[in-house]
Amino acid sequence: MNHSRPQDKKGAALPNRDRPIYLDSHATTPLDSRVLEAMSIYNNIEYGNPHSSHHFGESASNAVENARRQVAGLVGAIDSEIIFTSGATEANNLAILGLRELIDRGKNHIITASTEHKCVLASVAEMQRLGFRVDILNIKNNGLIDIDNMRDKISAETALVSIMFVNNEIGVIQPIREIGELCREHGAIFHTDAAQAIGKLQIEVDELSIDMLSISGHKINGPKGVGALFVRNEIKGKLRPIIFGGNQEAGLRSGTLPVPLCVGLGAACFVGQERMDQDSEVIGQQRDRFFEIVSSRVPAIQLNGSMQSRLYNNLNLCFPGVDSQNLLACIYTRVSASTGSACTTGMIEPSHVLSAIGLTNEQISSSLRFGFGRDLSLDDIEFAADVIASEAERLMSAA
Repeated sequence: MNHSRPQDKKGAALPNRDRPIYLDSHATTPLDSRVLEAMSIYNNIEYGNPHSSHHFGESASNAVENARRQVAGLVGAIDSEIIFTSGATEANNLAILGLRELIDRGKNHIITASTEHKCVLASVAEMQRLGFRVDILNIKNNGLIDIDNMRDKISAETALVSIMFVNNEIGVIQPIREIGELCREHGAIFHTDAAQAIGKLQIEVDELSIDMLSISGHKINGPKGVGALFVRNEIKGKLRPIIFGGNQEAGLRSGTLPVPLCVGLGAACFVGQERMDQDSEVIGQQRDRFFEIVSSRVPAIQLNGSMQSRLYNNLNLCFPGVDSQNLLACIYTRVSASTGSACTTGMIEPSHVLSAIGLTNEQISSSLRFGFGRDLSLDDIEFAADVIASEAERLMSAA
């Protein structure tokens, strides 16, 4: 395969870079320097078990509780409503499977959407195996749920509605406030996977009528291996653990808490709140500039999902007639992007998200996801756009 250096629109060779430009921030993000600094002392100096009753344990416990306050502050929650987990996948599993006993209380119905993360769909499928009735909402071509369709499905028997805040592939923001209000009207618990929204959008759980919300550390420039579940205090009694043992985290998640990771998540939430407006403006402008360059050079490209209801750091583009794996191979040393969710790596079927919004298998196999993050310059973005456009043009002309 030809990996020759691309040329810009004037025919000049683009300069080499020491490392590829990273445009895969939906998969993971680099650790913020302030987060790393906050974590460092708890790896080798204040190394106590936070559940131990001595000086070292108390120091570790205080650090964990400060982190809990920081996480709660980012979403407008009470400290005691934050349950630390190993990540958003575990948080989603706990939020859904933890409600398994509601079927004995006359609540036997669950609503979710076809574009949810695989761990949500798999957890809902397990609840269905346990006897729950499940409705999976279809998605409109712009990636949004049909709120009227949800209104037709929800009832007094609905135990749970689980709808992702921001989609991890197409970046579409769902009408969370409307969903929350509808759940309130029918007495249903509302859970949202907010891994892609946290630290990027202002979230107040009370204003949005959210009962449970899942968080992932490594999506917000925090460490991998840690996340959290916001659980409204009023519904804690309805939730049952899925991990048993030492009765930590209000009895909902047993196991010794990883203090450095909890501290890192708290610090990432603090930094995310502080940088939210700046990130939105700068990264949004960079995303728009990238799209402007690529669409002007490759006018045949198609945007997957709504642009109006899209998070500022996302683009999902279809390059008609171009195999996305070939395009990724051509840009490998210069730009890092992806065909979709890193959580489904190795799976051979087409993206269930792109399929749900009506794309054909051919269109799906021609689509790439670009996730824009911190610490990139406009020059980086323009370089990446030129690389993508040049290689896409070459592959199209060779077809």
